[in-house]
This record gives sequence, C-alpha cells and structure tokens, in this order.
Amino acid sequence: MTDVFTPEKRSEVMRRVKAKGTSPELKVRRMLWNLGLRYRLHRKDLPGAPDIVLPGRRLVVFVHGCFWHGHDCARGARVPKQNRDYWTAKIGRNRARDERNEAELRARGWTPLVVWECELKDEPGLRARLEAVLRPLHPVLAAGAAGRAGVRRHHVGHQDAQDEGRHDGPDGDQPFKGRRPTRVGHDALPDAGET
Repeated sequence: MTDVFTPEKRSEVMRRVKAKGTSPELKVRRMLWNLGLRYRLHRKDLPGAPDIVLPGRRLVVFVHGCFWHGHDCARGARVPKQNRDYWTAKIGRNRARDERNEAELRARGWTPLVVWECELKDEPGLRARLEAVLRPLHPVLAAGAAGRAGVRRHHVGHQDAQDEGRHDGPDGDQPFKGRRPTRVGHDALPDAGET
C-alpha cells in the first residue's frame, strides 16, 4: 500500500514531530520540580542527549513516546498499515539506539531511567516510582514527608520551600510572585513566618 501523502507532504508532517518540550516531557519535569529536584535539559555531551539530567545524582531521564521507541504497551505495539517495512525498521533502529545509549551511560557511571508516555496515565504511580528511584539519591526524599516540612532550599533566586508559587516553574513561564533575595546564602532567605 502506498503512502496517502506525497513525499514532500510526508516530509513536512515528519518535520513537525517534536523531539524536545513534548507534553509528556513537561509533565515529568513538573513532577520532578514539585519533588524539589532541579535538573538540566538535553545535555548533548551525554549519549542520547537525555531529556532530563540530574548531574549531582548522576541520573538521566528519558521520556519516550510509546510508538516511536517501540514500547510493549498497546500504543507501542501498533504498527501502521501503510509502509510497514519502513516503520518496523525505523522503530527497531530507535530501540537499538536507545539500548546503545543506555549501555554507554551506565559505562560512564550514569543511571538511565526511562519514563514511557503510557505511564503518565497513572501519575500517582509514576510519582511513587520516581520517588523510589530517587530516594537513595536525594536526602529530602529519604527523610520522607515529615522531614520535608522543615527543609529549606538554598537556591539562587528561590524563596523558602514552603512559599508556593514564589519561583519560576519547571517551564520558566510562571511569573515570579515574591521578592527576590538580594544576597545568596542562609541569611538571604526569609524565615518561614516572614513574607
């Protein structure tokens, strides 16, 4: 069966498929941000240019689309009816590349974590999985909810951990609602009762 689009139109359609800033990636970034984690995006010096990099924890997160990376869920197992040979080969190459990148990251001392698009349907389950993976790597998560209450963050340009909405969000698009500290350090942050 032939393609329903002309080669030029198919090329245009494929060019519009995003690799960065996808909605599944943004959801995972928000989840990590809400857990108190800070990260870097798409570091090209690492194999596979991971979507999310937590350098202090030597952890990288890939947010994979089920179809594009051949997941074993219903959406990932689906093969288009048209041009089957092409899609089967392409998804096979993507899977081989993913395995190669993960092996190279492990050899360099990094821990790769794959979050599948279908996992986002169960956000509480995904959050629990992320916490389980991150707990040994993150002292605040290891302390549990009771330990988090008294923890203060000391990030440049960020307010106290309890001051919700007083910082740029994971997308950088939330307006800053509070006053920025003039100095960096312990005395630059307001006390919990101060606003």
